[in-house]
Amino acid sequence: MNRRQPKEAAGPGGRSLAAAFTSNTKGGAMIMKSVSIFLASGRRASAQSRDPAGNGASSSGTSAHQPRGDTHGRDHQPGGTRTPTISRDNRRILARMDELNGKLNPKMLEMYKRRTHFSKVEVEALCKIYRKLVANASINSKALAASNPGVIAKAGSSMDGIDRSVFRELLHSTFDIVTEETLMERIFCAWEKGYEGLPIRLEGWLMGLSTFLKGSQAEKTAFCFRVYDLNSDGFITKDEMFALLRNCLIKQPQDEDPDEGVKDLVEIALRKLDMDKDGKISFQDYQEAIAEEPLLLEAFGQCLPSDRATMSFLSTLQAQEDSN
Repeated sequence: MNRRQPKEAAGPGGRSLAAAFTSNTKGGAMIMKSVSIFLASGRRASAQSRDPAGNGASSSGTSAHQPRGDTHGRDHQPGGTRTPTISRDNRRILARMDELNGKLNPKMLEMYKRRTHFSKVEVEALCKIYRKLVANASINSKALAASNPGVIAKAGSSMDGIDRSVFRELLHSTFDIVTEETLMERIFCAWEKGYEGLPIRLEGWLMGLSTFLKGSQAEKTAFCFRVYDLNSDGFITKDEMFALLRNCLIKQPQDEDPDEGVKDLVEIALRKLDMDKDGKISFQDYQEAIAEEPLLLEAFGQCLPSDRATMSFLSTLQAQEDSN
């Protein structure tokens, strides 16, 4: 009987899987090259902005970069003035214009800063990465159509957002997430609440990364629950737990009935996470369990970046801020 090959874990060993994915995805290298170039330019800019003699500090003697607290949902306008509220319809229009003309409207920039955990400079840097990813995806689509007469490039595809293939490559190569297909699809669908399965637009990209990279425990808990709730009915059922755990586990040749082991794990998970003992995990159950034991956050498979990948990516955004 054929056995599935052991899955490689994230980290150094997981890189070979990411490399294999890249080699089998047309344009994958070009997509990730955009991010790599941006990251490298950020580090160079940061290095050039530092004065070995210490003259890079501000005239007041304080560091040019002040530690930021949780800026999510706050307005830091001078004098305590409030930024004018942008209606949902106008926000969509402005966001669409930003994607079309390549510039971020000042009102939208301020709004994104207030609604995420990012500074203005970080928002601008993330917008640049977004546009490069989308633009290169469009180039790849047109190149694929040119080399394959049977494939028709979608008109205006450069404005459709980040699709599944680009998103998967980003998770593999930038955020050290090496997981199976079902979970990868769920991360994509859960990224922007209310737009499940659709290409990720600029606002969803920023809001999702805010949780992904700087989110509070509550935000990450809500995100992971959406990922694991496969049918989005508000519960993680036994069947869903079985599917998630079965796909994540490595099958050993000596296993007579590996599904029995998965069933045992489901029962263990229920004992840990089903706080009201009704045979399924509600969001309230999940919240309470994670509050007691944070290590259970990714109990059904990795759906958040590694600490190393998070620190690396954020340090690059910080370099962009330090260079300004």
